[in-house]
Amino acid sequence: MISRSDVAAARARIGSRVRTTPVFDDGERWFKLEQLQHTGSFKARGAFNRILAAAEQDGLPDAGVVAASGGNAGLAVAYAARELGVPAEVHVPETAPAVKVAGLKALGASVVQVGREYAEAYESAIKRVADTGALFCHAYDQPEICAGQGTLALELEEQTGGVDTVLVAVGGGGLMAGIAAALEGRSRVVAVEPYGCPALHDALAAGEPVDVGVSGVAADSLGARRAGDIAFGVARRTGVRSVLVADEDIVTARRELWRRYHLVLEHGTAAAYAALLTGAYRPEPGERLALICCGANTDPSGLTQRRTLVTAE
Repeated sequence: MISRSDVAAARARIGSRVRTTPVFDDGERWFKLEQLQHTGSFKARGAFNRILAAAEQDGLPDAGVVAASGGNAGLAVAYAARELGVPAEVHVPETAPAVKVAGLKALGASVVQVGREYAEAYESAIKRVADTGALFCHAYDQPEICAGQGTLALELEEQTGGVDTVLVAVGGGGLMAGIAAALEGRSRVVAVEPYGCPALHDALAAGEPVDVGVSGVAADSLGARRAGDIAFGVARRTGVRSVLVADEDIVTARRELWRRYHLVLEHGTAAAYAALLTGAYRPEPGERLALICCGANTDPSGLTQRRTLVTAE
C-alpha cells in the first residue's frame, strides 16, 4: 500500500529527471497534459522512481532491468534505463503497436515480442528475471511504480489550487493508485475503463482482483487482465469508483479531443474524456474537475478523415 508521503518521497527522488507537465482550463475542466512527458506518457515517473529506489537500497544488478509492457511502460523503462546508464530488456505482446516497438528499439532496449496479450509478455519477463537476476519493473503493481506515477497529482494540485474530482483512464491501475494516494482526503478519483478491459471495475464488484477478458481499441494500453493489488487496495481505501465506456465512444472522444483542442492522444487516454461525452460521469454544477491526458503514443492518421478536393474544369 502507498500513501501521500510515498508519493512526496518519489517526487524528491526523481527531481528534475521528469518534466513538470502543463495544465489548461477550457472553462469547464482542467486538462493535465501528461502526454508531454518523456516517452509520451506518465510512465517515466514510475520507471525512474523504481530504478533509483532500487539503486539506493541494494544497488542495481549487472543484468540491468526487465519490464513487460503493452508499450508505454516499456518505453518509460527503456528511457529511464538509458538516462541512468542501465541495460534494459522489454517484453511486449506481438500485438503491441509498431510505433511503440520502434520507440523501444530507438531507446536502446532489447525487445522480446511474445504472445497476444500483456499477460503472456509478463510471464516471459518474469522467467527472464529469474534466469538473469535482473531488476523487474512492473507495469503497474509495485509501490515505487505507483508512487512515482502519483507525482503528477502533486503537480496538478499546485497548478490548479486543488480540484474536487480527477477523472483518469485505468488499465492495471498504477496511475490511479498513485493519484488517489496523493490526493487522499483532498479530491475524489473516478476511474474510467472500457467495457472490454474492466479489471478494476470487476475487482471492486467482486471484492478482490479477478481475471477479466481483454479486448477493444484501448487494449494496448489499458488491457490488464487483472487489476494490481496496490491499485485495488488504494481504490478500496480511498473510495475510487469505476465507470465503463464503449469502444465507439472512445473513438469518438479521441477525435473530439483533436477537433476541439488539437490534442493527439491514444485511445486509452481518450476513455476518460468519453466518460464525459457519454454521461458515464456527470459532474455536479460548479464541480472542479481535472482530466488526466496520460498518453500519446499513437498513430494519428485516424484522427481526421481524408477529403477529396473536386475542382471544376
